[in-house]
Amino acid sequence: MVKKIFKRSLRWIRNIISGIFWYSKDLWQYKSLLGHQGVRVPFFLFPQIFDRDPSSHTFDKHYVYMDRWTFKHLLADKPAEHIDIGSSIRFLSMATAVTKVKFVDIRPIKLDFENFECVKGNILSLPFKDNTVQSLSCLHVVEHIGLGRYGDPLDVEGPEKACKELIRILAPGGKLYFALPVGQTATYFNAHRVHSPETILEYFKDLNLVEFSAVNDQGRFIENANMEDFKNAVYGCGMFKFKKV
Repeated sequence: MVKKIFKRSLRWIRNIISGIFWYSKDLWQYKSLLGHQGVRVPFFLFPQIFDRDPSSHTFDKHYVYMDRWTFKHLLADKPAEHIDIGSSIRFLSMATAVTKVKFVDIRPIKLDFENFECVKGNILSLPFKDNTVQSLSCLHVVEHIGLGRYGDPLDVEGPEKACKELIRILAPGGKLYFALPVGQTATYFNAHRVHSPETILEYFKDLNLVEFSAVNDQGRFIENANMEDFKNAVYGCGMFKFKKV
């Protein structure tokens, strides 16, 4: 992880240096074109010097596959209401197209979506009664709990406590869509943790596992994956569908 950050920093510095030269050249040429054609419009400098590098066209495959995986399940299940705890706005935007969504986060947001309600709350003390939520998701959230990254108190047992709270509010027969980094157990302070798939099964031992899909270290999505293949991953993404019985 440190090596990846170092390489990214070097690439960033390289792009800044080269960007200053080509941006200045392009700016001069473009203003000359405006002058030759007699075009007069408001003109402002707004440098975007990183997008020319082909490697800049990247995206987080964890989130892309994870959001789509969960959305497909919601599309098939068509729950009357879905509760989401802290997941991505991209997922919320898709989910509101098929059902009513109540979003809980310590940092409330305002979105002009139909079927959307935001509630301020903490995953360690969710604003729902026991056994009341039929459809629930928490995607790439729990690995952060207790590291202080988002202003939450430091707590070594944060992830396990968060999982217990998800179990508490899930109704009998209810479904939980849960995702986080999986592989060799590690903490990258204060960004996130990586959990072994077995640890997650232990946290949710009171629920039935319906499906495990994942993204491996190479960024490949594997539906109905074999957990054994992810024991030694460095930074995979495990997607767990649980049901409360």
